[in-house]
Amino acid sequence: MPKVTSPRLPLSGLFAIYKPSGPTSMSVLEDIKKLICQSPLFVEREKLETQQGRRHGKGKRAKDRVKIGQGGTLDPLADGVLVIGVGKGTKRLNEFLDCVKEYHTTALLGCETDSYDSEGAQVRVAPWRHITKEVVETMLERFRGEIYQTPPIFSALKMDGKPLYEYARSGTPLPRPIEKRKVIVHSLELVSWLGSDHNYRWPEKQFTIGEKEAMAKALGSVEKGPVVGDEPDPTSDRPPAAFALSMKVSGGTYVRSIVHDLGHALGSAAHVVTLTRLRQGRFTTEAPESEQDKSCVPWEVFERAKENEGEGDESGYREWEREVLDRFDIVEGKNQTQDVP
Repeated sequence: MPKVTSPRLPLSGLFAIYKPSGPTSMSVLEDIKKLICQSPLFVEREKLETQQGRRHGKGKRAKDRVKIGQGGTLDPLADGVLVIGVGKGTKRLNEFLDCVKEYHTTALLGCETDSYDSEGAQVRVAPWRHITKEVVETMLERFRGEIYQTPPIFSALKMDGKPLYEYARSGTPLPRPIEKRKVIVHSLELVSWLGSDHNYRWPEKQFTIGEKEAMAKALGSVEKGPVVGDEPDPTSDRPPAAFALSMKVSGGTYVRSIVHDLGHALGSAAHVVTLTRLRQGRFTTEAPESEQDKSCVPWEVFERAKENEGEGDESGYREWEREVLDRFDIVEGKNQTQDVP
């Protein structure tokens, strides 16, 4: 294998993983951190050797050897691109909060949830049988270009130092309306109309009457006639309709809010049941489109390493280290260079 010139180890920079649906972004980051903080790719060998004989060498001090962060959290439900910064690469993570992102999402009609996705509880159900593929395609035009979004009341965003979800749960009136955000939807397309041919179902967990009243009280102080109750019986002998969207959006865009607001615009309700981040800046889940693009390291690589890091290859790198190195975007290393095979 030819040698290439690379900054001397340890490295600082960025790479992306394909986060699976299920775990939180933070738990994924912690799993990766345990590996990175034991690797000579990112930690000076002298520091690793110094700790080897110590009783707590793999404890807290070991995990603090390298600074690690992520460039934009994905909800537990979501999968796809999660950008990781290592060392001085963490200083570049803000670039990925404001960059253009691409998503694929599946929306399920007839039910609104507190989290705007299937991880939450039912807030209300609404009629959906009047909605067709053509109606959705026509309505999407309202959500393209510059739009204003209101973040969900069940979010961790704070108002006067208190998370919005605490107002909703306690029935405390909001001090003022939730500030709308201007975002840009560069493209938004209906890629698949599933109709009732799918296995998605509304969440079983439902808001109690008291919880609905508390939410209405919190919103009622700043919003006229908030809709938090069920509408006329939407029951049907077939599953509610679902459809898939693809979109390219600016940083700060809530995909869940687009689906939620679209449900209202359609005279119904809707929530997200799948969400995949396909691209974040130059990192992508698909084949790179340019020399600047970087693909994601599959999560299975890290899962195997968690169980057993295995032996190094002829260059001394274990599987997960080689996979990261092959996709690593170097930000800064030592001033000298060396040959990395």
